[in-house]
Amino acid sequence: MKKSLRIAKDALLAGVLSVLTTPAFAADPPEGFEPIFDGKTMEGWHARPHFSPIELAKMDEGARSEKMEQWMADAKQHWSVEDGELVNDGHGAYLVTSKDYTDYELMLEYKTVARADSGIYLKGNPQVQIWDYTDEAKFKLHANLGSGGLWNNSAGAPGKDPSELADRPFGEWNQFHIKQIGARTTVYLNGKLVVDNAIMENYWDRANPLFRSGPIELQTHGGEIRWKNIWVKELGAEQANKQLQAHHAKGFKSLFNGKDLSGWQGSVDNYQVVDGAIQCKAGKGGMLLTEKEYSNFVARLEFKLPPGGNNGLAIRSPGNGDPAYAAMCELQVLDSEHPKYANLDQRQYHGSAYGMTAAHRGYLREAGQWNYQEVTVNGSEIKVELNGNVILTTDLSKVTEFMADRPHPGKDRTSGFFGFAGHNDPVSFRNVSIKELP
Repeated sequence: MKKSLRIAKDALLAGVLSVLTTPAFAADPPEGFEPIFDGKTMEGWHARPHFSPIELAKMDEGARSEKMEQWMADAKQHWSVEDGELVNDGHGAYLVTSKDYTDYELMLEYKTVARADSGIYLKGNPQVQIWDYTDEAKFKLHANLGSGGLWNNSAGAPGKDPSELADRPFGEWNQFHIKQIGARTTVYLNGKLVVDNAIMENYWDRANPLFRSGPIELQTHGGEIRWKNIWVKELGAEQANKQLQAHHAKGFKSLFNGKDLSGWQGSVDNYQVVDGAIQCKAGKGGMLLTEKEYSNFVARLEFKLPPGGNNGLAIRSPGNGDPAYAAMCELQVLDSEHPKYANLDQRQYHGSAYGMTAAHRGYLREAGQWNYQEVTVNGSEIKVELNGNVILTTDLSKVTEFMADRPHPGKDRTSGFFGFAGHNDPVSFRNVSIKELP
């Protein structure tokens, strides 16, 4: 009798723990989320198979419309709505949101069957994987590790495989909570973190970062899959920046107290503190530098550009001279898309190692919004991440061609001061922090 009571007690406790650790989705979206499937129709969705959005954009409008009509006709043969669920029979084109999304959180539930193989495209890019984790024929593809990984990332890349098996048995609903900020992807499956802030690679163009924005796409093949409670929360710049800053923040030390310029040197009189941010005074310039020198480090900060604004980050500056040449480099801080900058050398646009290596463009927010940037300096290598997108990866020791054939004598410096380059525009910086590397 005691043994039976103990077994019953253990079962009850397990049930309680299950409820506590994997909460069910509510019937209504959480605060800030909006449904993108109305539970009755496919309004707000169109169809597309595994087809490059780059190639689709190249088509003339007539050809593109014809192609999309064909895909939708195909989808209608394989998709239906039943009792508030979006159902696919395992065949046909995928469903794609008619709206593009930039920074957002996605919540949804799905239920599939044995041998099915599906996924979720983010910004039109494959994919958060959905496996049959029991299918031994696909164990060589890591299906046994479970769903939620960024399957189309390169072999060995962070996030390609989920960190743990979190799938529920067939016949039960699974719950995804996905955060997509820039190319940074975080995936919770059934309440378990399976991908932690990994970069999603651009499957369609691996030489470039993930698209700045794009649709959400439900991929289906190999067996029936059902979807419900599909909700999206779009994130503004402030929300996105805060989430990016929160990841892996251990070890960072603040360089700015938000009140005054204590701890800074150089052209201090040409800068001011406005609304908790360091701002270069209009018409003034000169470098504002840390009092301490740094060798290898990761710097994090937010910046806000006025229309046409120009400044820069001085990397390993000696404390004098033009940071673009005397320092290891100047990383451009520039309103790149302003008309007055239309004809610059590519190595002069935002995020570039000025005059040496060009950064990818198209990832700045509009002038007047706060951008989040992370800069990693390690030996001769520099990486710049803007709003969750890696826009520059360069090894300055290998640069041999310079803008206007002007040499950069400081590019091989191994230490120096970090700071801001000036350039006369009221560019603002806040939440400036740094972590030293070995």
